[in-house]
Amino acid sequence: MTKPPRKPSKPLLGESDALLRSRPRRRRDPDQPNLRLDPMPDRIEPCLALLKPKPPKGDNWVFEIKWDGYRLAVHIEPTGVRILTRGGHEWTHRFPAIEQAARQFPVATAILDGEAVVLDEQGRPDFGLLQQSLGGRGGKKRSSTALFMAFDLLYFDGHDLRNSELSMRRHLLENLVPAEGQGDIRLSEEVEADGETLLRIACSHGLEGIIAKDRNSAYHSGRLGDWLKIKCVQSDSFVIIGYERSTVARAGIGRLLLAARKGKTLVYIGGVGTGFNERNAYKLREKLDGLITSTPAATVDRKGAIFVKPQLIAEIEYRAWTDDGKLRHASYKALREARDNASVYLLDT
Repeated sequence: MTKPPRKPSKPLLGESDALLRSRPRRRRDPDQPNLRLDPMPDRIEPCLALLKPKPPKGDNWVFEIKWDGYRLAVHIEPTGVRILTRGGHEWTHRFPAIEQAARQFPVATAILDGEAVVLDEQGRPDFGLLQQSLGGRGGKKRSSTALFMAFDLLYFDGHDLRNSELSMRRHLLENLVPAEGQGDIRLSEEVEADGETLLRIACSHGLEGIIAKDRNSAYHSGRLGDWLKIKCVQSDSFVIIGYERSTVARAGIGRLLLAARKGKTLVYIGGVGTGFNERNAYKLREKLDGLITSTPAATVDRKGAIFVKPQLIAEIEYRAWTDDGKLRHASYKALREARDNASVYLLDT
């Protein structure tokens, strides 16, 4: 699908055939000046991609595949390895294979930004498989099948790289995480292709979409537009505010009722009645029945609807929006993990 990785440029650290290893500590020669080292951040708020309908044009944009998983930061520290979720929760114990791979890295300190994924039989990331490997939403299982796709390097051997250009950070990352590696930490490779061409290829292979990044940008936390996401099929998080019963559907769920945020309120944006399998449908019904309330969280004119407290967030695929603000061709993917800090879709005010 992609072109072979470009021939790496001359490494910035060490010879090309040498491992990037930190030198053992030695007493400092008092005749030599002190070199400034940056304190290692305890946590870095992630840079988030801004959704756009089309890929950007221009030589300053580089492209990657969009990975459908959990955003993680892998901290390699003098005392060990920490794996943090997007919301800052420590999940080191949930990803033992990624932790072990990080311990083997030839570097004293580093912070890698990336995505935990589980690949299907065709090598595509599958969010449902990732959740199953962790025991579902709220599960406590350790995932033995999750991989970490690294796409940025934020701290490296005592130096904070966030103010460096993306091209510099990627250069160091590619020397640390080899292209075409098959370990539990792999490189999310930049693809040298026109954005529209890559998006078309990604969609034809059943992938979620692509990411565009400004190669000259520093690393900015938040959603500022340095990174863009372009999706083949729209996929966003919505609040479950109720459901409709069915006598033939799995677990008796005929349709979930969904809401998006508009300011500080929730607005009903339609429902979803497909995408459930037998396993997730019964688990979902059990959670819903524990949240039943007589007071709807949003205005819904659906006869016979059963309302629930707005505590569950679902990831929903859909093709478009109708003129009256409802989802079109929606399909249920999974419940989002609360600690993944999923953002509920925000309607324009």
